[in-house]
Amino acid sequence: MPSVRRVAHEFLQRQGLTTVFGNPGSNELPFLADLPDGFRYVLGLHEGAVLGMADGYAQATGRPVLVNLHAASGSGNAMGALTNAVASRTPLVVMAGQQVRSAIGPEANLTNVDATALMKPLVGWAAEPACAQDVPRALAQAVFEARLQRRPTYLSVPYDDWAADCDDNATAVLDRRVQRASVPGAEQGRRLIEQVTAARRPALVLGGDIDSAGLFDDAVRLAERLGGPVWAAPSQFRLPFPNRHPLFRGVLPAGIAPICEAFEGHDLVLVLGAPVFRYHQYLPGRYLPEGTRLVQVTEDASAAARAPMGEALVADPGCVIDLLLKEFDAPAKPAPAYRPAPEPHTADGGRLHPDQVFAALRDELPQDTAYVVESTSTTDSWWRQMDLRRPGSYYFPAAGGLGFGLPGAVGVAMAHPDRPVVGVIGDGSANYGITALWTAARHRVPLTVVLLRNGTYGALRWFGGLLGVPDTPGLDIPGIDFTRIAEGYGVASRQVSNVEELRTVLAEQPDGPRLVQVDTALTTPS
Repeated sequence: MPSVRRVAHEFLQRQGLTTVFGNPGSNELPFLADLPDGFRYVLGLHEGAVLGMADGYAQATGRPVLVNLHAASGSGNAMGALTNAVASRTPLVVMAGQQVRSAIGPEANLTNVDATALMKPLVGWAAEPACAQDVPRALAQAVFEARLQRRPTYLSVPYDDWAADCDDNATAVLDRRVQRASVPGAEQGRRLIEQVTAARRPALVLGGDIDSAGLFDDAVRLAERLGGPVWAAPSQFRLPFPNRHPLFRGVLPAGIAPICEAFEGHDLVLVLGAPVFRYHQYLPGRYLPEGTRLVQVTEDASAAARAPMGEALVADPGCVIDLLLKEFDAPAKPAPAYRPAPEPHTADGGRLHPDQVFAALRDELPQDTAYVVESTSTTDSWWRQMDLRRPGSYYFPAAGGLGFGLPGAVGVAMAHPDRPVVGVIGDGSANYGITALWTAARHRVPLTVVLLRNGTYGALRWFGGLLGVPDTPGLDIPGIDFTRIAEGYGVASRQVSNVEELRTVLAEQPDGPRLVQVDTALTTPS
């Protein structure tokens, strides 16, 4: 009979999970032995960076990705990054090694005690197979659960299981397929159409799932048919709509009261592919204006169940968009005139204003560039200057946890080697995932990192004012030279000091990763 390892490898191969992101320990080595031809192991130097790279890669490809971590310690190191993957609904399959079965009870060193509970409630499913012969089936369930739920899963496997023989039924898992269809029923579709067609002033709110599911262009067509304003849902991790389109009103503020104010005068708010809503700042008030109805369409049943107001339909937003496009079928109109970006602000003291940096990115880089952004204090400048019109143009840490940016950019660039990818990273966040630079250098990932250095945690300074505690310690991080750090990891780097030099550097086409450090003036989100 074939070994558990051989069946597991073949199953992963058939499912397309042949790129493995990991940082191994002793418990993981038996699984990694004898990887078949065609597998690629992407080593990260810290588990947080490993999971962040896998998150970016899975989001960019739209497919589940295998993450290989070391027992409890490695899993624990990755949990901060896991929060972003959960919030972005990334289908990661996280597999950790466990001690040999006979050593689990007495808790020998490197035992993952109560392994299935370790990653909860973050993961959507977690297991440790009851016997070696169940490992292939459990691995298949981890993959299918991640794909169906669009949420990370977790599997702990004792390392002596991999060499065990399978039983007669183990290979049945190799030909399995699990698919999902979520089409609204006839009555559900009729009711939704009636609600939308009856609305006098409808508004559209689009979530990151629209871009994740490849519905960016369809959402544009629907919005232009409806003719009402379009917002991106708050705490946006993907851009579901062109940000300079005349119907786009920006990203909704992440507070109850300002969202209610934004919807004033609209009788219907249709939310597609987003939770309702991911609030952040505590700004209490009414959820909705008087006379405003809200209808949410999402595949995420949990998001539908926990929403505090409105109606919800658990269905594929793509099917709903198709349904509405057929109802609002109209002759094609000329492409709308996109709004031009304003003149960028400037700064004094030898530093660039973030507006100037982002205007340079907008003007010098190709329109299909994908940006992975983790510079939270410069968000106002970002949306003021950028012109993003293509699907997959924007990635952001979905749960707000720092450390996604650099690793996520490496993962996106590995997934799209033929598309320009830029990581826009603040100096406050860069250190959380700095080891990803080594992986970028090792694999010669075609990635440009624009490092914005202002010497402080700008977003926290803003929050200090919002919370009435402006004198909090620990907010400054002066004296870090990321060009020297990058060079130590093998990444070409340089400091630029003015706009002309930045534009010249951006226009170059390097054949591997590079880091461009820019000193910027302190700005804060509004």
